[in-house]
Amino acid sequence: MDELGRRVLVVAFDGWNDAGEAASAAVAHIRESGAYREVFAVDPELYFDYQYTRPQVRIDPDGSRRLVWPDATLWRPLHPTDNAQLWLLSGYEPARAWQAFVAELIDAALREDITGIVALGSMMSDVPHTRPISIFAGSENDALRTALGLEKPTYEGPAGILTVLSTAAEAAGIPCAALWASVPHYVAGHTPSPKATLALLDKLSELTGAVIPRGELPAESLAWEASIDAAASDDEEMTEYIHQLEQTRDTWDSPEASGDAIAQEFERYLRRGGDGPKGIGPNRDDPRRP
Repeated sequence: MDELGRRVLVVAFDGWNDAGEAASAAVAHIRESGAYREVFAVDPELYFDYQYTRPQVRIDPDGSRRLVWPDATLWRPLHPTDNAQLWLLSGYEPARAWQAFVAELIDAALREDITGIVALGSMMSDVPHTRPISIFAGSENDALRTALGLEKPTYEGPAGILTVLSTAAEAAGIPCAALWASVPHYVAGHTPSPKATLALLDKLSELTGAVIPRGELPAESLAWEASIDAAASDDEEMTEYIHQLEQTRDTWDSPEASGDAIAQEFERYLRRGGDGPKGIGPNRDDPRRP
């Protein structure tokens, strides 16, 4: 925990890095559970393609309509604690000028005297919804890996904005870790995954020592799992497929299983570009990319 320091920036972006909205929901949950103040936001005109990430129309309580533009915003906690404090960075993966985008965010983090960064992501994986959510915890930083028992990533291929940000942060002297939740591919594109969000928060709290209220997430996780059980019960093919995934997962979790199993699943996900096979629901033939 000391290697990340007491001023830890937690990062999540909507888009490719966010299957089942698990990572972005984790950051949103932390912000809603405490008092935060916005300290920096990028200019959306510089980084977003509005045909890909469109502004949203919102209706305020007084009935007036307003536009909400895509963003990337840094939030500072307002109240000190005895444990590690969590700054938050959330927003959308940019469509262009990634190096300039990341440079702005790293400058803002340095102004806030951030001592460590934890990037949150979630990926579509061949895992069952009935088992605990697997979390891949890795870092390029030797000291973090040794102190926190993290994996060294070995993936080569297309990268997301989390990798670009982490690489720039390490170059600026801010140690970085990454947590990736494995979300069942057959539901990741259709519903939020509170069970994966809860797993990310549990691991984040373990790494940083920060106290994170869980609120309604445990109950929402149980309801999520029950809803998938109900949907799968009407589909014999899907029920059998989930059973096969359960058998595979139980093999991974056995004492004889290799400790590299989750890391291998993470690399398989990245190599296939985030694609997931068919899932439950009315849009089974059109799974969403994370």
